[in-house]
Amino acid sequence: MKPLKIENKLAATPKNEPKYTSTVKSLDGSELVVACPKVTRGLVALMNQHAVIGGAACHWGGPAAFAEMSSSLHAIMFKDKSKNWFDTYNFVNDAGHAENGIYAIRANYGFDNLTFDDLRKFRSIESKLTGHGESHLNPEGVYLSNGPLGSGVPQAQGLALADKIIGNDRTTICLLSDGGSMEGETKEAFSAIPGLASKGKMNPFVLIISDNNTKLSGRIEADSFSMTPSFEAMSALGWNVIHEENGNDLQAVHNTMEKAIQEAQKDSNKPVCVIVKTVKGFGVKSTEESASGGHGYPLKAYDEKLIPFLDEIFEDNTPSELTEWAEEILASKPAPKEASKESTVKKEKVQPGFARAAIEAAEKGLPVFSVSSDLQGSTGIKDFQTAFPNNFVDVGIAESNMINTAIGLSKQGLIPVVDTFAQFAITKGNLPLIMSSLSQAPMIGLFSHAGFQDAADGASHQATTYLAATAAIPHVTTVVCSCSSEAKSYMTQAIENIKSAREAGKEADSVLFFYGRENHPEHYREDLNYEWGKAQVLREGSDVTIVTNGPLVQKALNAADELEKQGKSATVINNPFANKVDLETFKSALAKTNGKLVTLEDHQLIGGMGSMLVHALATNGVELKVKSLANNGKFGQSAYLADELYSLHGMSENHIIEACLSL
Repeated sequence: MKPLKIENKLAATPKNEPKYTSTVKSLDGSELVVACPKVTRGLVALMNQHAVIGGAACHWGGPAAFAEMSSSLHAIMFKDKSKNWFDTYNFVNDAGHAENGIYAIRANYGFDNLTFDDLRKFRSIESKLTGHGESHLNPEGVYLSNGPLGSGVPQAQGLALADKIIGNDRTTICLLSDGGSMEGETKEAFSAIPGLASKGKMNPFVLIISDNNTKLSGRIEADSFSMTPSFEAMSALGWNVIHEENGNDLQAVHNTMEKAIQEAQKDSNKPVCVIVKTVKGFGVKSTEESASGGHGYPLKAYDEKLIPFLDEIFEDNTPSELTEWAEEILASKPAPKEASKESTVKKEKVQPGFARAAIEAAEKGLPVFSVSSDLQGSTGIKDFQTAFPNNFVDVGIAESNMINTAIGLSKQGLIPVVDTFAQFAITKGNLPLIMSSLSQAPMIGLFSHAGFQDAADGASHQATTYLAATAAIPHVTTVVCSCSSEAKSYMTQAIENIKSAREAGKEADSVLFFYGRENHPEHYREDLNYEWGKAQVLREGSDVTIVTNGPLVQKALNAADELEKQGKSATVINNPFANKVDLETFKSALAKTNGKLVTLEDHQLIGGMGSMLVHALATNGVELKVKSLANNGKFGQSAYLADELYSLHGMSENHIIEACLSL
C-alpha cells in the first residue's frame, strides 16, 4: 500500500554527542556515549524552578525515574549519524509526566537546536516545551501528543501496524508508566499488540514499563491494588517479557534496552515488554522516600534548597554551569510585595466546598460513597475520604472504570461521587456517563481543572469541550462552579435531590460539577442563597447584560467596574446551570438592557454555555444582540497561569469591555 506523501517534521539526528556525557559498554563490547542521567535530573530541577517561579506546577519524580532509560534509548536512536533516526525508530512517550526529562536530554544533545536557555521557558506561553509533549506546537520534537495516561500505547500500536502495511523497516519503542498500565485502553493494547503481531501484522515493537509502584497520590498497591498480576499476565498475552530489576543503573538498563530491541527486530511476531524496576524521584532521598515519589516539583519558587538539591543529585560534584544557573535564579528573587487591600473576602479554591458538603451529608447518615482514580487530592474530595475512610475506594488510574463502578453503587442505593480532571472525565468517561443515565443510576461528578484552568499542563489536560460532551446527555445537570460557597451549597442540594427523587420512585439527574484549580473569592455576594436551577444576578445595570460562570466571574465583575467609570451600566449574571436555562431571570435582565447580551466562558464557543443560552432565548422569542467570548475552535497550550491563555484567546477584562461597548 502506498501512503500519502506527508512531510515528517521531526528534527534530524544530532551530529554531535551530548555536552555532558556518560559512557556505557554495549553488548558487542564497544563503548557508547550517552547523555548523563544526573545532568538530566539537574536540568529538570532547574527548568522546573523557572516554571514554579512563573506560577506553574510541574513534575520531578517521573523524569527522575526515567532518566537512565531515556538516556540509553536516545543514544541507541541517535547512534547512526548518517541517517534520520525517525526512519529507523518510532518513539512514543506515553508517560507525559516525564516529558521534561526528554526535553533536558535533547537540550544536552542540542537536538532541534535546543539549548539550556530554552529550558528556562519550560511550560511558559512563549515556549514549545509544553507541560506534556504536544505535536501541534512542537512537531520537531513530538510525533504523538501525550498527557492522558495510556493513550500512547494503542497509538504506538497503530504506528507499528502502519509500518507493516507500508513496508517500512522501522521499530516502535513506547515508554509507559505502571500507573498508565491501569488504563482500560492500555490493557486493550496489551492484548491487541501481541495478538496482531502473532498474525504477522506488526513491525517490531518494544514496550518499556517503568514499575515503581507509585502514582500521583501515593503508592499504587497501598492506595488501590497491586499491578504485579497484570504484569505477570503479559507473557500469557503473547509478549516476550524481559525484567530489569535495576532501573536506575545506567549500564544494566542500557544492555537491557539493547537486548529488547534486538529481540524485537529478530522476531516481529513476538513484541517485547520490558518491565523495569525504577525509583520515582531517584537521586534525592526525600523524594525517593515520599509516598508519591516526588510526583510534583518539591521545591518552592526561589527555594534556598535548590543548590543543596542539585548537590545531592550530583553527589557534591555539580557542574559549575548548573550551580551558576541556580545562583542566578536565587539572586533574582524579587522583594516581597505588599499585601493587596482590594478585598477582605477570603480566597480559596472551589474544591473545599464539595468535601464540606459531602462530610455533612455523611454525618447525617446519607450513603455518600467516593470513587476516585488517583486525583482526589486535586479535585478536593480527599478531605471527605480522610473523614470517612470506609466511604471510598481508589480504583487506580482508570477513569472509565471509576464511573462504571459508580453505576453499580448507584443501582444498589448508594450516592456515588466520582472525581477526576474534567478532560479525563469527558474523554475516558463519556460512554459510562451515558450508560449511567440509561441505567437510571445517578451519580455526582466532581470534574476539576476545567477549561484553561489547567494552564501549565497544556492542551492535553485542558478540557474546553466539557459542556459540549455532557450537556446533551439525558438526565444530566451540568453545573459550572465559581467559588467554594457555591460549591458547598449546590453539592448539598445535589445529594438531597438524588435522595428525595430516588426514594420517591422518580428518576434523578446525575449532577456533573465543573470547576477550576486556581484561587477565587469564597463568595461574590454574601447574600446569595444559591437556589437550585437559578442564575445568580450579581450586579444590576441598564446598558448591557454580561453572562458568565466558573473562573471568569471575577473578570466580568471587574469589566463592569471599568464600564461604570466610562458611564456604562452592566448587569452581571453568573449562570452555573449551563444546560438548564433559567429563562425567567434572563428575560427580565435583557428586558432592562434592551436585549444587549455578552456571553463569556472558559469553553469552546461551539456547544458551550453561551450557545445553549442564546438558543434557549431565541426559541422562546427573546430579541437580542449578542457577542460571545469563548475559545473559538483552537487547542490550548502550556502557560504559567490561566490569565495568559484568557488574554490569548480573547477572554480578558479588556476583551469583555470591548464586546460590551461594541453593542
